[in-house]
Amino acid sequence: MLLERLTLETINDFEILIANNDHHKYVEELCALYEDSAKKRGTGIAKREAAYLLKNIDEQKAIIAIRKKDGDLAGFCYIETWQGKDYVVNSGLIVKEDYRKLGLAFKIKQFSFDYTTKKYPQAKIFGITTSLPVMKMNSKLGYKPVTFSELTQDDTFWNGCKSCVNYDILTKTNKSNCLCTAMLYNPKDVKKKNYEIKKSVTKKVAAKQTGLKPKKQINKKKTK
Repeated sequence: MLLERLTLETINDFEILIANNDHHKYVEELCALYEDSAKKRGTGIAKREAAYLLKNIDEQKAIIAIRKKDGDLAGFCYIETWQGKDYVVNSGLIVKEDYRKLGLAFKIKQFSFDYTTKKYPQAKIFGITTSLPVMKMNSKLGYKPVTFSELTQDDTFWNGCKSCVNYDILTKTNKSNCLCTAMLYNPKDVKKKNYEIKKSVTKKVAAKQTGLKPKKQINKKKTK
C-alpha cells in the first residue's frame, strides 16, 4: 500500500509554506511524530512540547509541508535564534513516513534555509545531527563541519538536548563533543569566497581582453 502511494505521489503534490494560525491543528500530530521518530532512531531529541511548537508558528518561525489534495500533514521544521539572533538553527526537520523518498525533506530544508537567510542575513546558521541525509543536505546548502566551540554557547540551546539519550556524553565532555556532528553556515565566509571568485574571474577576463588587443604600432621617424 505504501509503495503504491509513493509511485503516485510527486514533490509537486505538496505545498511548502511558512506556518500560520491555520496550522495549529497539526501540533499534536507533530509532537507524536517527533517522539515516534526518536524512538525508532534510538537517538535525537525525544520530545517537542506543543506550546513550544505553537510559539514558533505564531512567531512565523516554522515551515510546514501539506499535501495539496487533502491538507494532510507531510513535513515540518522550525527556526530558533540564539545570542541575540547571532546564531540561528533550522531545527526539528521531519517528514511523515508515508511521504519519504520523494525529496520532500530537502525541499523543506531549502525553503527554511532561504527564508532564514532573508530574515536573519547576518546570522550564522548551524545544526547538530547524527543523520547522514541531513549532513548531506547541509553540505549542499553550504554548511561546513565545525567543532562544538564554534556554535552558540547559550545554555538554553544545550538544555534542549536533555531529552536525547546521548545527553550524558555531552555533559561528560563539557559540551565539546557528542555523537552529533556540528555544521555551520557563515554568511561572512560565503561573501568572502564569492568576492574572491569574482575578483579572480575579473582578472582572467581583463587578461584575456588585453591579450586580444592588437599591439600598437610605434612609428619611428627616420633621422638623417
